[in-house]
Amino acid sequence: MKETQQKQPPKHPKATFASVYCVILIIVLLMNTLLFPAMAKMSIRTVDYGTFLNMLEEEKLTTVQLEEQVIYFVDKDGASYKTSAIPQDLQIVDRLINAGVKFDRVYEQRTMLDVVLGWVLSLLPLLLLGWWFNRMLRRQMNAAGGAGGINQMMFGGGKSGAKQYVVEEGQSIKFADVAGQDEAKESLQEIVDFLHNPKKYEEIGAKMPKGALLVGPPGTGKTLLARAVAGEAEVPFFSIAGSEFVEMFVGMGASKVRDLFKQASEKAPCIVFIDEIDTIGKKRDSGSGMGGNDEREQTLNQLLTEMDGFDAAKGVVILAATNRPETLDPALLRPGRFDRRVPVELPDLHGREAILRLHAQKVKIGPDCDLNVIARMTPGASGAELANIVNEAALGAVRHGRKAVTQPDLQEAVDTILAGAQKKNAILSEKEKCIVAYHEVGHALVAALQTHSAPVQKITIVPRTSGALGFTMQVDEGERTLMTKEEMLDKIATFTGGRAAEEVVFGSVTTGASNDIEQATKLARAMVTRYGMTEDFDMVALETVQNAYLGGDASLACSQATADRVDEKVVSIVKAQHEKARSLLVENRAKLDEISKYLYERETISGEEFMDILNRKPQLTA
Repeated sequence: MKETQQKQPPKHPKATFASVYCVILIIVLLMNTLLFPAMAKMSIRTVDYGTFLNMLEEEKLTTVQLEEQVIYFVDKDGASYKTSAIPQDLQIVDRLINAGVKFDRVYEQRTMLDVVLGWVLSLLPLLLLGWWFNRMLRRQMNAAGGAGGINQMMFGGGKSGAKQYVVEEGQSIKFADVAGQDEAKESLQEIVDFLHNPKKYEEIGAKMPKGALLVGPPGTGKTLLARAVAGEAEVPFFSIAGSEFVEMFVGMGASKVRDLFKQASEKAPCIVFIDEIDTIGKKRDSGSGMGGNDEREQTLNQLLTEMDGFDAAKGVVILAATNRPETLDPALLRPGRFDRRVPVELPDLHGREAILRLHAQKVKIGPDCDLNVIARMTPGASGAELANIVNEAALGAVRHGRKAVTQPDLQEAVDTILAGAQKKNAILSEKEKCIVAYHEVGHALVAALQTHSAPVQKITIVPRTSGALGFTMQVDEGERTLMTKEEMLDKIATFTGGRAAEEVVFGSVTTGASNDIEQATKLARAMVTRYGMTEDFDMVALETVQNAYLGGDASLACSQATADRVDEKVVSIVKAQHEKARSLLVENRAKLDEISKYLYERETISGEEFMDILNRKPQLTA
């Protein structure tokens, strides 16, 4: 698809400048006509005609200027005066001659030279201001993308700004370009079929859903799926983010919504995609106080109105994406608006392998690469993360001077994504290196000695940029959807295995188990509050999960007394598994020492090497 921006013919920048100049010019004219003359004569004192005659007789004046209505005069001290002229005084000229005062008669208040000078002095600041304003506007134009950008910024706030992707042969995205989301593609295929064959649905009386809401965690391909729908249907595709509707001025967002639907109606059949719709679609709050959400609520109301107003039979389909569906306004989700909810979840094992194969087609893969192993090493990874793993592996191959990606490159890419890159400048003392080796082998040994733990894939004590001094990787043989109580308890014991090894071997503990403690506590608390795996509370939900697609933050939904009992139960679970791990390591102390020494010397060992040493029978001494 080729991206184009829907724009109205931009105003010429000169038109913008001219309008600004006109306003300033009117202000200057008023100032020149009213303010400047008044300011020029603010220092002239007004006196009556009698005072003028007295000062003339006393020979206190030096200069007199006669005008039709006013007489201006200056005394010997340099002070300026004015008085109203009296037409009946015909002897005024004789009196001035007798007093020896210089005088002249002026019928214009100001000479032409005075007028010209007045205009030059008044317009000079305007010209300088215009030059400076012109320069500032041109800088803003360059930053905003030309004359159209600055006019859009200043006068075109009501335009939607939606990007239109025009389908070009051989460049459009198809469903084949989206892997790991078979259920979502199947649900959206019906929309594609409707855009291709609307009569088939009209004959039976079926109506196409006006909108479909794509819901899922970040990086699962919601935007890619929306573009694939447009590519399959071969119709124009309008894309806009929800944040682009939010404006500082009330009413601008609603205007953008109207413009977007107007463009869509003109280009029908087409697809309109609103990304992160939760930005404008949050639940309306009647108690918002001072009206701080007026703009967002007006934008949402306009969106609801437009979705009710247009006819889906014209072929305009609205797609939206969000990873916070629980925050959306119920009016947005009712039938007749977003009729269909399409989950775009994290891929399973089969989906992860399909995604890896899709992205592996874009790089050179060596014959030793086993993408199924990489898929099993990355449970819970999104499509974007898997694409990043393939790219990191290709970069690693280039870094090492190889012509194709190898299996070690892929495995190192997984380690980099999960734990960070290797930290080259991290120097551990011999004692610290030994402690880390025992710590990691403690995890692996406790896991291997239990019946419900995943096999160990790799153990390393190479420091990582994430702060980890080492890690133990376990990989299940297949995809796991459910987890039993026994499996969760064994997993908690595995988390405590590192600290237990430090206690057994060194009789002391270090700070290296901080992440293990956090993971063990989180899992034990979930057993109590969410999964009902304790007899004390049975099947009672004691916490609620919020933002399930953004980390799954949980908050307790019980009394303080119950919360105290929950804490006691969590402590007892972790403590029991910690004691279990310590007992297993004491019973297998010889293997703990042997494997730790081997890991200390090689720094990284595979799961096969670990199991070979563990299953190796001790040599009998004569």
